Amino acid sequence: MNAVINLELKKNLQDRGLLFWTLILPIVFTILFISVFTSGASETESQQIILSIVPGYTVMFVFFIMITMTESFLKDQKIGMVARIASTALSAYLYLLGKWMPYMYIVFIQIVILLLFGKLVYNIPLEQPVYLFVLSVLLTFMVTGLGLALAVIVKTSNMGIALTQVVALGGAVLGGLWMPVDMMPEFLQTISRFLPQYWAHQAFQDAMAGTLGMMDFVQSSCILFGFGLVGFIIALFFYPNFLKRAKG
Repeated sequence: MNAVINLELKKNLQDRGLLFWTLILPIVFTILFISVFTSGASETESQQIILSIVPGYTVMFVFFIMITMTESFLKDQKIGMVARIASTALSAYLYLLGKWMPYMYIVFIQIVILLLFGKLVYNIPLEQPVYLFVLSVLLTFMVTGLGLALAVIVKTSNMGIALTQVVALGGAVLGGLWMPVDMMPEFLQTISRFLPQYWAHQAFQDAMAGTLGMMDFVQSSCILFGFGLVGFIIALFFYPNFLKRAKG
């Protein structure tokens, strides 16, 4: 498993496109939208907008790691790597963990950098750092867990890109990452509570402001962990079909 982890990390560190998706694009979008929405706003209103946009765009852009995960799995499938690994003593469980863990490192670092960017540039509060650390870990687990499921289900890169955009952008709209949930129609507010983006965004905002209660923290944490666990279970379930499509 360690060999799989090291190989995956090495490939991703050499991928400049990953740097664009994980850091450059979210920072550009954050600066652009904060400039637009805070123009003409009072200082209090500007701080509220910034406190929503920084965690909102952080949550939205971590989902784009699913594209990289999908392409990596499909590449292993096409070049015969999956078939060769299946012929060894390495179990499917350990192979998936080996592929999964490097993306956990990447996404966690992405979250930390984007939050530090918000702190250094816009002086966003980070009043509950312990809660923020745990939420960052769970957000990482959830996103990459769902990415793992998507990676073994899809059959083409285009399908992976399309579904990632649906999940990332659709979840951003419905989850309140682009506009406050209380400004949305009531039926959309109900839908938003079934999405992990909503719970992650609300928890991050409250933890930054220092108003996240213990019960709300536990609830959001359990929901994020649950989505990630379901993703891993789905990946294990569909892995045999993924293996059947592998060359070699």
